Amino acid sequence: MDYASLTTPPVCVADFCLIPIGTSSASVSDEVASVQRLMKASGLEYSMHSAGTTLEGSWDAVMRVIGQAHSLLHQNGVLRIQTDKKQHFSEKVRKVESILAADGKVDEKRSSVES
Repeated sequence: MDYASLTTPPVCVADFCLIPIGTSSASVSDEVASVQRLMKASGLEYSMHSAGTTLEGSWDAVMRVIGQAHSLLHQNGVLRIQTDKKQHFSEKVRKVESILAADGKVDEKRSSVES
């Protein structure tokens, strides 16, 4: 297989959270604000929420901005960063849809038995 010719997906939605470790304060609001400024400057679709940020764009653009967020925090003096949870939303949706589809099959079986 020619791995060099593999392309990355055209669309990526990533939910991520950068956790600064070893900062002088328990508050990370300055770091969060820095990352949100980067999100705005990126031109990608994004949404901050209580547990991180959801970012949407091409795979390459999304991964680049997440990497830039790491670099930004390192430049601002954060020595260690833990990155938490990157998952494509379609994975979550597919899982829920499969559960709901199974519910429908159970309901159909019940209806047949009750008739």
